[in-house]
Amino acid sequence: MPNIIVVGTQWGDEGKGKIIDILSKDADCIARYQGGNNAGHTVVVKGKKFILHLIPSGILHRGKKCIIGNGVVVDPKELFKEIEELKCTGLSVDGRLFISKQAHIIFPYHRVLDKLRESKKLSERIGTTGRGIGPCYSDKVARCGIRLVDLLDDEVFRKKLRFNIDEKNEIFKRCYDFSGFKYNDVYKEYKEYASRLKDFAAEAHLMLYKELSKRSSILFEGAQGTLLDIDHGTYPYVTSSNSSAGGACSGTGVGPTNIDKVIGVIKAYTTRVGEGPFPTEIAEEDLGSFRDTAGEYGATTGRPRRCGWFDAVIARHSAVINGLDELAVTKLDCLNGMDPIFICTGYGYKGRVYKDFPNDVKILDGCRPVYEKHPGWKNNCAGVKDFKKLPGNARSYLKRISELVGVKISMVSVGSGRDETIFVGK
Repeated sequence: MPNIIVVGTQWGDEGKGKIIDILSKDADCIARYQGGNNAGHTVVVKGKKFILHLIPSGILHRGKKCIIGNGVVVDPKELFKEIEELKCTGLSVDGRLFISKQAHIIFPYHRVLDKLRESKKLSERIGTTGRGIGPCYSDKVARCGIRLVDLLDDEVFRKKLRFNIDEKNEIFKRCYDFSGFKYNDVYKEYKEYASRLKDFAAEAHLMLYKELSKRSSILFEGAQGTLLDIDHGTYPYVTSSNSSAGGACSGTGVGPTNIDKVIGVIKAYTTRVGEGPFPTEIAEEDLGSFRDTAGEYGATTGRPRRCGWFDAVIARHSAVINGLDELAVTKLDCLNGMDPIFICTGYGYKGRVYKDFPNDVKILDGCRPVYEKHPGWKNNCAGVKDFKKLPGNARSYLKRISELVGVKISMVSVGSGRDETIFVGK
């Protein structure tokens, strides 16, 4: 199998977990390259649901090496909780899970600062999960973050933690009237984490280099979606890292010449969680039971997702940003019985129609989607194994999506299980 990046092409929640799980079967290593426990991948295996937040989805396949790269921010408390949940199902991560020593660590002050900032913004909230991801990345960029390698060196850890506690407590006091944290309490808690994390610590970039030298195949797993990318998304309503394909190289230390293919995962419609523009959003009163039927609730937070029609403008934007080679379309079965179905092909704003994605949030907020109307289908897609046996209107709908995005479709998901996937052309 070639070295593949799997990336979300919308605002996340596209069903990447399932696609990564399927592709992991033929990969030697699965490497997570960005984000933190503010996102979740849901995988259904033999009717059992697994929700993973930090550990790569490939962990569900025995014998696969799973790497948390330097681009990920790690909350030790949540990581060990996830490890224990897997152990309860009979899955051990010992000898299979590795964490880059360069990965930054989330501390309690990051989580509190995240929530305090969000509560103070009032009308300009981003809609963060409050898990400290953004503040941790902020410290990374400000060059005061604490990496795993720092946590494992007591002298370095003491010095860096003291600086951060003093600085954050001053911010808490002056800006938020919050009492802050006691150094000894945080130090004691994280020294315990350090004793447990040392067995997972690795020079991940060298580990991946050695695997490439052996011609092993690597699957690169991102979180969120392209429209949440810090540089290429709907800024400022984005995440704090590069969730697009380019983040795979900087987030693992693997050079771009080693990437063979980029697969974009895309829903047959569009959703997003949190605040920010959403041109094709369907009004709450018009959704009916769709959200419940489609299970559109956040895997990490349980928040209801905003739902809308397929948006070809953002999909084309993702194809350009990520250099997509193929599309994996998910949740086609959720459109069963809907008639008509709409596809957004452009944005109308002040007498102009935008066919390309505008970076101006004001335009995205004020535009009117330009729609194509497509006939729906009554026959259920669930359980279909052959692309040719999908309802004719479903095939036509997929063909039109491929034409508008300019990328071929290689996989179609018609259910949550591993076996509910159609491989196009096979």
